[in-house]
Amino acid sequence: MWRTVLSGLAICLLAPASAVLGVPSSVHLRSGAEVIGDLLDRNDDRVIIDLGYTVLSIPTEEILDLAPLVADDSPVEDHEFALFRTGGAARPASVSDNAARLGSAVVQVSTPTGLGSGFVIHPDGYVVTNAHVIGGEYSITVTVYEKNNEALEKRPFDNIRILAFEPSLDLALLKIEGAEDLRFATVPIGDSDQLIRGQTVFAIGSPLGLERTVSQGIVSLKHRSFRGRLYTQTTTQINPGNSGGPLFNLRGEVIGVNNMKAMMVGVEGVSFAIPSSILKDFLKNRDAYAFDERNPNSGYRYLEPPRPPDDSSDA
Repeated sequence: MWRTVLSGLAICLLAPASAVLGVPSSVHLRSGAEVIGDLLDRNDDRVIIDLGYTVLSIPTEEILDLAPLVADDSPVEDHEFALFRTGGAARPASVSDNAARLGSAVVQVSTPTGLGSGFVIHPDGYVVTNAHVIGGEYSITVTVYEKNNEALEKRPFDNIRILAFEPSLDLALLKIEGAEDLRFATVPIGDSDQLIRGQTVFAIGSPLGLERTVSQGIVSLKHRSFRGRLYTQTTTQINPGNSGGPLFNLRGEVIGVNNMKAMMVGVEGVSFAIPSSILKDFLKNRDAYAFDERNPNSGYRYLEPPRPPDDSSDA
């Protein structure tokens, strides 16, 4: 799916770390070293860490990840109301380790007209994706990839209910029905407001239908305004089919929902994700975005034009 911008830049709608000042934090450096101390200050140029006996100023271009020291299962949010958990791994891990640990919570979302990606935020089967991935559709399939005795099992679920839907945010909340006896793997939601330029991020999704694809990049700009929406701009390679999939930091937290990329000759590595801060507000206020089956969920739908009769006959 794609749209053309007036300037001639084509934007591809990809179809279907929360550090707090004064809190002990972990800074993972590009050299492989790790610095732990109280976070005193941060800006786009550097991070100031109190080591107890001295104060260290670290340039942001040397930082891979910055995050508070919390446990992986720490319940920061009201689990039942918010439907999601926060707090990733206490320390950053490699992209390969994260992908192996988080991959089971990333799903493929398909409709009769296309496909995208999504991710599970609650063990009862609540899934986040982009609104444009399912726009205008009621027949939705969510495919889960589960590890079973060291083998990967693809499990498609066709009984999917749309719970919340907001085109202006391009976010949708789905529920896998009829799977009450299952507990799905989930991913935590991070804090996009704490991202820094140059920080390593990675995506998992189904670009061009190639499921479980992993791509890596860096944060180009934490906040980018475009066509009335706020995005996180990254260099992560994403393509049609990545839409609705998660953008992770190295602690395994979702810090964005992959949404679109710039497409024109000679342009590469200009991708956009919906910040997790917007996603959290959407989930916390999901009743305001509750889906109404009596109304269309995507603009106008036109009937197919009449076709001339088929005069051919079998021999």
